[in-house]
Amino acid sequence: MTRPGAPILNVRPAGAGPEAPAAMRLSAQDNVAVALRALAAGETVLGVSLVEDVPRGHKFALSALKAGQAVVKYGQIMAEALHPIAPGQHVHVQNAGMAAHDPQRVGSRAALPPPPARVYFDGFARPDGRVGTRNFIGVIASVNCSSTVCHAIADAANRQLLPRFPQLDGFVPIVHDQGCGMTAQGEGFDTLVRTLKGYRDHPNFGGVLIVGLGCEVNQLTLYQPTDWTRQRFHSFNIQEVGGSASAVRRALELLEPIAMKADRDRRSRQPVSGLVLGMQCGGSDAFSGITANPALGVASDLLVAAGGTSILSETPEIFGAEHLLIARADPETGARIRAMIEWWRDYAERNGASLDNNPSPGNKKGGLTTILEKSLGAVAKAGLAPLSGACAYAQPITARGLVYMDSPGYDPVAATGQVASGANLIAFTTGRGSCFGARPAPSIKLASNSALFRQMPEDMDIDCGPVVDQGVPLARMGAAIYDALLDTASGRRTRSEEFGYGDHEFVPWKIGAVL
Repeated sequence: MTRPGAPILNVRPAGAGPEAPAAMRLSAQDNVAVALRALAAGETVLGVSLVEDVPRGHKFALSALKAGQAVVKYGQIMAEALHPIAPGQHVHVQNAGMAAHDPQRVGSRAALPPPPARVYFDGFARPDGRVGTRNFIGVIASVNCSSTVCHAIADAANRQLLPRFPQLDGFVPIVHDQGCGMTAQGEGFDTLVRTLKGYRDHPNFGGVLIVGLGCEVNQLTLYQPTDWTRQRFHSFNIQEVGGSASAVRRALELLEPIAMKADRDRRSRQPVSGLVLGMQCGGSDAFSGITANPALGVASDLLVAAGGTSILSETPEIFGAEHLLIARADPETGARIRAMIEWWRDYAERNGASLDNNPSPGNKKGGLTTILEKSLGAVAKAGLAPLSGACAYAQPITARGLVYMDSPGYDPVAATGQVASGANLIAFTTGRGSCFGARPAPSIKLASNSALFRQMPEDMDIDCGPVVDQGVPLARMGAAIYDALLDTASGRRTRSEEFGYGDHEFVPWKIGAVL
């Protein structure tokens, strides 16, 4: 079986060196090809004479298409022709649009690769059996009203306490805009509580302080510590300690003994089964589904084969490609994914939107035409592993293997849910250049093209462009990503960590009325 996004035909212009491919046909069934460099009208590529210029990353027709005929990429329907399209014509939003969504389409199964040779990393073993990849202390706000104080507490602790405790990675403020102006029941409230509890119990936190205001809906009594965190947990309300400045002083008093305990934690050799990888893509382009996403899929398969867990999310961005996941799931899990898709279709319609509104202007400029095309590339992150479960947003993940978690497509919201579900590592692919961090989980950025990697070296960790520029096999690129994941889990800092991303990217999914 061809891995989704894997190039099976890589055609280079006559006389060009191995570093200069002209176009790529991703599947023998495709009636479009992808330009790997800017192509000019009059050039002959893949035996087709181009009738107009085709920007890099965009598509051109390999054969004549009638109005209403399916446009096929990755061996899957990604659009339909809005008008007749001639061979060699640029295929994009001007002549191709959303094809009918067919929820009954059937995908296929494939076998996992054998387990990799490397199956250990250095992590922090926690008493509950989970493993941390970092050793932060969290300062969590129960409500927006305590957010500024939580930032002040973390800033003061990083200045005054952190230099004394070298085994700590830092004090992290986890703040948000919810916690009041909402009912104390229902889906929205339950989602917030579940998310905050997921961070309270996260293995990348060696200790936690939760700070409330005192009169909010989201009361501190909901967040009593679990057994193993009891000696490393405190909470209080600002209204009960004298005000904001007093809250900072009180917090430092409480955090010092927590820091002393966490500073005694040490990394030790841990099996890969302790890794939970959250997979994200943002600022995607046409190369995301050809290079970075399928290469991450290879790495995910290696992780799963070694006993680890990978989380795929962003339900609006699997729309039209969900059959590729359902084919790998048991009937119950498949039914859950179908129900998620239907919920999102109804939600979009009730709010005057359509799931095909998803591709952003940047996505379209990068060559993505419809959500179907974007989704086909996005699900490549899931590799070929069977789907072992599907869960609600921020629901604790207990199953190992490839797991689907429902979430919006908005990256900070989706990643927040994955971390709350237990992800202790994030891999984030981008073609346009997203900037992101997800503390307490380290975030590895994968550039889909070498031009982006050169343009934003301060933010990108891995260049996946050689898959098309130099013909590097996806298996080799995926193995390199797998090694980078284990190195990062063992303590190597990522670009986003070096810059300090992650203090403002905690964004719980907001559902329901604000009162």
